[in-house]
Amino acid sequence: MTTAPLTSPVESTRLTPLQYAVVSICFLMNMLDGMDVMVISYTATSIGAEWGVAAPQFGIVFSAGLLGMAIGGMGLSPIADRIGRRAMIISCAGIMGVSIAATSLVQSVEMLGFMRLISGLGIGGMLASTATITAEYAPKKTKDFWVSLVVAGYPVGAVLSGLVSASIIAESGWRAVFLVAGCITLLTLPFVLILLSESLDFLLKAQPANALFRANRILRQLKQPTMTVLPVLVDDHQAKSSINKLLSSAQRIPTFWLWTALFMVFATLYFLTSWIPKLASNTGLSLELAIYSGTIFNVGAFVGILTQGYLSSRFGLRRTICGFLIGTAALMAGFGFVSGSFWTLVILGLIGFGVQGGFVGMYAVAARLYPTQIRATGVGWAMGLGRVGAIVGPLVGGVLIGSGFSMSLSFLCFAAPVLISGIATLLISSTDVS
Repeated sequence: MTTAPLTSPVESTRLTPLQYAVVSICFLMNMLDGMDVMVISYTATSIGAEWGVAAPQFGIVFSAGLLGMAIGGMGLSPIADRIGRRAMIISCAGIMGVSIAATSLVQSVEMLGFMRLISGLGIGGMLASTATITAEYAPKKTKDFWVSLVVAGYPVGAVLSGLVSASIIAESGWRAVFLVAGCITLLTLPFVLILLSESLDFLLKAQPANALFRANRILRQLKQPTMTVLPVLVDDHQAKSSINKLLSSAQRIPTFWLWTALFMVFATLYFLTSWIPKLASNTGLSLELAIYSGTIFNVGAFVGILTQGYLSSRFGLRRTICGFLIGTAALMAGFGFVSGSFWTLVILGLIGFGVQGGFVGMYAVAARLYPTQIRATGVGWAMGLGRVGAIVGPLVGGVLIGSGFSMSLSFLCFAAPVLISGIATLLISSTDVS
């Protein structure tokens, strides 16, 4: 047995069964995130028809969920830096499952918005924690790919929920969609409890109770030498304040550009995911095709995320993300030149490819930008403050649609923030981010 270095042995290993289990569970939890976020978009038309809810009112409902995600990311992620990533993931899964299932019982727009706020808390904390623990278990050379792969679970969940939502609504109504989604989320908890290990980085550098025993158990699974004592930590008073550390002189400028990039891309992404089915329906597509338009968008997103992860490992994160986002801005600006349901769906798939590929790359940027002691806080605050844009995007979208803006004109308006996001990503300067 040895004294462990502060650098995690995970960095230098090929993936073991334990690491594959962590990646798989985090992928699954992000699938649930995608399902739980998109379920409101897929049911919006049916709820609106039943309750007589106008587009601007639904913009408030969409934004309530995103506000919850922002609060969850910013409020819960610092807790994950104290209690651990695994405990946070389990807690967030419970919040998501109960609140989504309970949404099936609401009787008013106000209660619907409140339940979306509560479910958003769990979703926001979940996204930050899964990205963080994946970054801490992935080998350094392939970290960007594995983080992108895990976050790719989000559009996969959105796609699968879109495929089944239309048939569930037709047979059992929109309430059944929420009930099924909530129950599925709760049923995954035993798998998380059994298969998900705590971050070794967290155990070595935060050193919670029983850290030595827990770390040695993980080291044995990684086929690494165990330890007699934990590494000695440098007493860094500033590190004890995770949020202040984000704005220290070394982190301030890169953090500012990361937050700017995320604000802009979040505004556009959540405008798209919230309103694509409604906008597509306004173009004359049937309800079923309108729902599938969101599915096509997310199929493109999944392919784009994996492509971005591969290209980033070859050409660098910042250049790859910038290319994806500038290409997306061009597609959105030119959307008005396409016509017909086939080409509409093709362009939506390509927009999903670009905007989600670029967006997910920013998770990898945040995971690389911040050290272990504040990594969950850094990722959570970046995503949380970015979601201020996500709150604004659907609200602006609701106003535009309520004012009679066409799909092509709405897309043109939102091409600008995507372009700004791509430029801001290039301005993130750090020795840890290529």
